[in-house]
Amino acid sequence: MKSIQVGLLGIGTVGSGVFNVLQRNREEITRRAGRDIEVTMVADLDTARAQGIVGPGVKVVNDARAVIANPDIDIVIELIGGYGIAKALVMEAIAAGKHVVTANKALLAVHGTEIFEAAHRKGVMVAFEAAVAGGIPIIKALREGLTANRIQWIAGIINGTTNFILSEMRDKGLDFAVALKDAQRLGYAEADPTFDIEGVDAAHKATIMSAIAFGIPVQFDKAYIEGITKLGAQDIRYAEQLGYRIKLLGITKKTAKGVELRVHPSLVPAKRLIANVEGAMNAVMVQGDAVGTTLYYGKGAGSEPTASAVIADLVDITRLHTADAAQRVPHLAFQPDSMSDAPILPMDEVVTSYYLRMRVADEAGVLAKVTGILASSGISIDAVLQREADDVGGAETHQTDLIILTHDTREGTMNSALAQMQALPTVVAPITRIRKEELA
Repeated sequence: MKSIQVGLLGIGTVGSGVFNVLQRNREEITRRAGRDIEVTMVADLDTARAQGIVGPGVKVVNDARAVIANPDIDIVIELIGGYGIAKALVMEAIAAGKHVVTANKALLAVHGTEIFEAAHRKGVMVAFEAAVAGGIPIIKALREGLTANRIQWIAGIINGTTNFILSEMRDKGLDFAVALKDAQRLGYAEADPTFDIEGVDAAHKATIMSAIAFGIPVQFDKAYIEGITKLGAQDIRYAEQLGYRIKLLGITKKTAKGVELRVHPSLVPAKRLIANVEGAMNAVMVQGDAVGTTLYYGKGAGSEPTASAVIADLVDITRLHTADAAQRVPHLAFQPDSMSDAPILPMDEVVTSYYLRMRVADEAGVLAKVTGILASSGISIDAVLQREADDVGGAETHQTDLIILTHDTREGTMNSALAQMQALPTVVAPITRIRKEELA
């Protein structure tokens, strides 16, 4: 049987991993796919380096469009990244009747609806297991393994850089800025880590999972995004004392009013398995009505873990290459004419519980004023912790940290209460607010 010929656009960290794993496990992959899969053409601006990776048997060019134009190429793997030229190349590959595999979560989170519609019209597949959580097969689990379930919610640690930083802050008592420098020195964070530490990367991935879980279009522009840059070492410490750990979570949840789609630091009970995911590892919890709670854990990045997901997509496409398009697994799990118009809820309508840390003057009546504002707003208190401030530069300042855990309340209600508390003359610094997720 004729082999499946693959064109690779970009042969950096992931691309070289794809090529090497395909070569190393070629016999095993062929047995599973039913025919040989081989990379026969590579496009990369550094042709000399690329040729050195793939050897003389593979054609290397510096023009990605030459790969797309080659009639012998069955599948195009896009590993360039970003929103710009990558989108143009993916759309051109689809127009040329090529199946596409991509690890580009940013592209799909922003332009996925357009890309999937084009692929559906052309009868080709766009596969993207590697776009979310690296080597963890979470897309396949949501789209196929859990297809009998009504997915109720998903909560994931889906950015290894931020999880590494938070682990360092907890284990070593470091402030955010110091932990970030360590992450950059060790190669876990980029020179410009903005997409990671501000939560954008996690939001791209959460957007894709939300679309698959609930059969809605990808809507990255409606996601609530908050990073970890405002967290202090004292927040990590106080959370521990209260029985919680702080994780940056990507959360999507189906409610009666619509779909929650949010990324932010969250207090998670220390007894939850996901709270104990450390370092650069990823983990995703999925709650289904039939299966209950499931947890998926593994490496969320890296050359070969991501290559594992890319090659799994290659095998899927190879198996279905000759199948009628209507019989293939839909891109977003639901048939294109059965997508839901459930709205993405504005953050003000989200209901959750909270951790509040406020630096206050150590004097009589302060706690009563704060709790009075919460009570008048209808916000119930779960726990209160008061600790002497240890970073104010001298005992004569008479300041203390007041930590309050609340029960569930609407975000808009909490915002109003926070504004009132912040205006109190005895509250002497910006209030830190972290949402709390029991994940029960």
